[in-house]
Amino acid sequence: MLKKFLPDQHVESIFQITPEMLKERNVKGIITDLDNTLVAWDSPGATPELMEWFQSFQEQGIIITIVSNNTEKRVSSFSTPVKIPFIYSARKPMTRAFKRALSDMKLAKDEVVVIGDQLLTDVFGGNRMGLHTIMVVPVASTDGLWTRVNRKIERVILGRLKRKGLLHWEENKG
Repeated sequence: MLKKFLPDQHVESIFQITPEMLKERNVKGIITDLDNTLVAWDSPGATPELMEWFQSFQEQGIIITIVSNNTEKRVSSFSTPVKIPFIYSARKPMTRAFKRALSDMKLAKDEVVVIGDQLLTDVFGGNRMGLHTIMVVPVASTDGLWTRVNRKIERVILGRLKRKGLLHWEENKG
């Protein structure tokens, strides 16, 4: 069960994920979290750097869908201006929103990656679906209330993964 919380990859930032990197894996779609993955949880819109990141994938024909546990108002206000499809109130790690995103993108599981900053929602949900998961370091050091609770649980899980020798990327941190 513990391995369901282990991401397939870990990166410091979404900007380390490139279309070329994903094309090598035959990836045609990205399911990404919004808050603290793409922007800080309290940031209203996309940065110019993030807009370029979105465009680089679109130019390569890689579809992006934002899947967030946040409200319709929050997710829509971010996603609509950047013209990225979205699913709100996703209830991750439940699999319904992941299944809907796959269906909407018309892609198979092996053609999609999940990118997120939380083990308990993004990684666990993606792994439950059999999707390739990429965990990113949160872009902000602050979180909303429920995420702060999740982070405490994550620290326990990360400790167990590390003790079992399963957590290789954590060893690089000071």
